[in-house]
Amino acid sequence: MRSRATIVPYDEEENKQGELALNGPAVTTISALSELPPSKICPAACRSQAKQLVKQMTLKEKAKLCSGSGFWTLDQIPRLNLPQIRVCDGPHGLRKDKGSSHLGLGESVRATCFPTAVALAASWDRTLLNKVGVALGKECAAHDVSVLLGPGVNIKRHPQCGRNFEYFSEDPLLSGELAAAFIQGVQENGIGTSLKHFACNEQENNRLTVDTLVDERTLREVYLPAFEIPVKKAQPWTVMCAYNRLNGPNCSENGWLLNKILRDEWGFQGSVVTDWGAVVGRVEGVQSGCDLEMPASGGCNDCRVFEAAKAGKLSEKDLDTVVTRTTELILAGATRRAIGHAVGRAV
Repeated sequence: MRSRATIVPYDEEENKQGELALNGPAVTTISALSELPPSKICPAACRSQAKQLVKQMTLKEKAKLCSGSGFWTLDQIPRLNLPQIRVCDGPHGLRKDKGSSHLGLGESVRATCFPTAVALAASWDRTLLNKVGVALGKECAAHDVSVLLGPGVNIKRHPQCGRNFEYFSEDPLLSGELAAAFIQGVQENGIGTSLKHFACNEQENNRLTVDTLVDERTLREVYLPAFEIPVKKAQPWTVMCAYNRLNGPNCSENGWLLNKILRDEWGFQGSVVTDWGAVVGRVEGVQSGCDLEMPASGGCNDCRVFEAAKAGKLSEKDLDTVVTRTTELILAGATRRAIGHAVGRAV
């Protein structure tokens, strides 16, 4: 299988803002990190540098980093020369929009369309999934995309789930093992992934609002292992929390799910990002370990976070924790971009 990353044209004008954002004091930090080989670049490698940057941020700047700056970009802090980075769909082929379309309805950059997850899973082949991941990572690097939003590992519980085609299997072991191989392949290029949709978002009916009621034994035997395996084996840069509620709380503000299970039990080191529009209570989300709201809320939720922190209703320690993780993510993405600029787009 051959990636076309080496022949896809790179749009310099399209990425002008990202280029300019790297010209400043942040270059010192990013240049030092760029000595790492791409396979060693990850948010956790940027932790100490991220903590130093967060110490220099104002409360408003911290609140600003709690959400994206647009539909596909994370925000930047110009005063500290912390640059913008881009994330893009999707699990079986890069979908980077050209122009104003946000949902892929308009023109997108040329990219390889691989078989969907359900087809790839029929191979039961870790090596194949790893090769697909490597090829996708190269295309992301060629198009200045820092995080690929996939893979999806929800269980095929119902045949009418609209996303069954991009989920691997009804078997959590198969899903988890293939997802781990895919993630390792993408991240070998210094490109992040987003393991999704965490958790129990397996039906189409009322997918955005349903309260999924599952006892803990069933969760741990059927619905969580597909996430647990790749988190432990591959450490995706991000995990994407789902729209639905899980046994009451929304997944985007479910501390049991995001902190106790994901971080404390499984040892997840990266950032939790919301599915697009999955935020219900942003302040509660920060308190529960949800790091990044996507897409941007037009500043509304940033303002709520700022006011809550200013009034003492949100501890600055909790705010610093999520902002540090988002800063790590931005630094990792910017570091990979810096390597690409130095040696060519198709590294």
